[in-house]
Amino acid sequence: MALKLARVAAGLCLAALATTAFAQETSNNRVAANVDWSVFEGDNPAECWGVSAPKETVNTRDGRVVAVRRSEIQLFVTFGGSNDAKGAISFTGGYPFAPGSTVNMAIGDSQFELFTEGEWAWPVEGEDLKIITAMKRGANAVMTARSARGTQTKDTFSLLGFTAAVEDAEKRCSK
Repeated sequence: MALKLARVAAGLCLAALATTAFAQETSNNRVAANVDWSVFEGDNPAECWGVSAPKETVNTRDGRVVAVRRSEIQLFVTFGGSNDAKGAISFTGGYPFAPGSTVNMAIGDSQFELFTEGEWAWPVEGEDLKIITAMKRGANAVMTARSARGTQTKDTFSLLGFTAAVEDAEKRCSK
């Protein structure tokens, strides 16, 4: 439980930094772009992350496509920082997830389940490296989730440039 709380706290700190940085393309923290993925360094150079926004988003309720308002939707891989992360996966759907729900992450034939807390989702401990390996081999990552209001969301992220971005972020911030 303590590890889960530490990951939640780290994710919230990352969210504060990354959301602002990603939204501002001219941010000084953006250090590289690799096709559909960008690399950022935090104010503390020991923390770096690769991040991408979805190429396609579909929101449904009762089987019908609906228009909904969501804040930024982002998929992250983080290195370094206060938790000395070595490739920590996190996802924000741009809305509060349904309490107790999970996010399904599909990469090719591989399926992963991420637990949720507020607007953030993370894999269980030990799954991050398996997910990164699948992402390096895959073409897309599809995140399927349910909002607190009952909307089903499906966000498709391109993995073009993922390997280069992750290797760059890891090189910049690994100890």
